Amino acid sequence: MPHVRATLVLLPALLLVTACDSSTGASGVVRLQDNCDPATFNATLGAGACQHASSGTGLTFTAFNAELTANHSVAAWKIVPTNLDVSEGAQLAVVNNGGETHTYTEVEEFGGGVVPTLNQASGNTTVAPECLDAATFDESTVRSGQSKTETFDERGTEKYQCCIHPWMRQTVTIR
Repeated sequence: MPHVRATLVLLPALLLVTACDSSTGASGVVRLQDNCDPATFNATLGAGACQHASSGTGLTFTAFNAELTANHSVAAWKIVPTNLDVSEGAQLAVVNNGGETHTYTEVEEFGGGVVPTLNQASGNTTVAPECLDAATFDESTVRSGQSKTETFDERGTEKYQCCIHPWMRQTVTIR
């Protein structure tokens, strides 16, 4: 009988965890992530390029370039979740957990971003027009440690990408 009682007590908690699975977006958070090493990124790109709050080292700039060249993407630079299913009208926080600045930009079609060398290395040579619009770029920018709110207000499928790191992508289904 104690096992049955424990199961009944835990069941609501298990259902809540299942309901908040990040692949459905029910958690209310979209995460922009990277793992830049402050010392090597800042030495190469300039002070403040990588503002990781942690004291540990991340991926060095050299390792970043090697992975990008080999794979056309860098696994630690991503939008989580990559696929999102939300109800029409849902508002989610978009949080930059990484050390670099990212954008969360709605695009008609995935493409390249504003950094030609990253476009070339990632194989995204056709730039998404939305990334070239200064107002859209500014409005979609989320700096390290910051967040913004995104409202999904039109049923259908939408695409989001980082206009700096164009392999960072997300497909959103709005029902």
